[in-house]
Amino acid sequence: MRLPDRLGSKLLVLALCWLIGIACRQQHRPWRDPARHRVRFVTVEEGVRLEELDWPGSGRPVVLLAGLGDTAHVFDDFADRLSGSYRVCGITRRGFGASSQPNFGYTEQRLADDVLQVLDSLKLAAPVLVGHSIAGDELTAIGSKHSDRIAGLVYLDAAADPTDDYAEYDKLRAKLPDQVRFATPWLFADAPTLPEAAHRNDSIEAFQRWQIRRLGVAYPESELRNSYEIFSNGSLGAYRTAQSIPQAIRAGGQKRDYSHIQAPMLVLTQFPLSIEEQFKTYRPKNAGERAAIEEVYAADAGFVRRRMQNVLMANAAVRVVEMPGAKHHVFLSNEAKVLQEVRAFMAGLR
Repeated sequence: MRLPDRLGSKLLVLALCWLIGIACRQQHRPWRDPARHRVRFVTVEEGVRLEELDWPGSGRPVVLLAGLGDTAHVFDDFADRLSGSYRVCGITRRGFGASSQPNFGYTEQRLADDVLQVLDSLKLAAPVLVGHSIAGDELTAIGSKHSDRIAGLVYLDAAADPTDDYAEYDKLRAKLPDQVRFATPWLFADAPTLPEAAHRNDSIEAFQRWQIRRLGVAYPESELRNSYEIFSNGSLGAYRTAQSIPQAIRAGGQKRDYSHIQAPMLVLTQFPLSIEEQFKTYRPKNAGERAAIEEVYAADAGFVRRRMQNVLMANAAVRVVEMPGAKHHVFLSNEAKVLQEVRAFMAGLR
């Protein structure tokens, strides 16, 4: 039976309103972290508590420590795949994310003591500590004085020396063609010149696209939500941590000395692609460009070689794995390889 035109129009309007209402409710539905971890907080000092993530699993404990500027949520995807056979935990160091942000306590030793406090609180026996980037400071400090408390150390591109001087290296990089310099990021020196940098905070997806262009990897959404203010329209606001905090952490780093470490070590390090591989991506336009690329390659390789020689001074078994072409966040850019190496390392521990 055909409905009167007026009644049909009313029903159509009501149906459209209903659909729009559903869409609006879905759009404003609170975001939920899809990771399987449990979130807890551990007090490490009066007035200072650290966020701790705990993934379901049993077996030897694995404790993940993020690089400078990151929270433990940067490991969300990686930890999900590592958990099961192990009890995987992640710690957000003081000053970042949901952890307390005091204006003190950012020396290498204090940050290492924070980790030990969490291990004590969780009653973790003989854990393997896995650290990315500047977390190598905490790994080295703990391994040097407390090897008896840990089963092993895993350095995820974390063997850089805090006292290294990059002034001359920065001058070499300045000679690179823009296309090569953007493709081989060095910290964040070149970030503002990227075309999409002006719009990177428009949304989480836009920021992740910028990260892929800038870093070669994109952070999990949970990491961005824990590190930046997120507005109701989905755009990213200010970074939650004052710049004085990472500056204090860098200033509090000590020259690396691995000679007192007696726990087994796995060291995964990025390594530059060979000159031949680099020239497949970018063919130098002249002799000057070719020379600049070769000089930066030699400097990059030199940094890695010196760091690995230093690591081998440890008083323990050390496995070094060079990863040509990997990004600094090796556990994101080369996840399968890192998981394989970590599992093999864990299987070989007593």
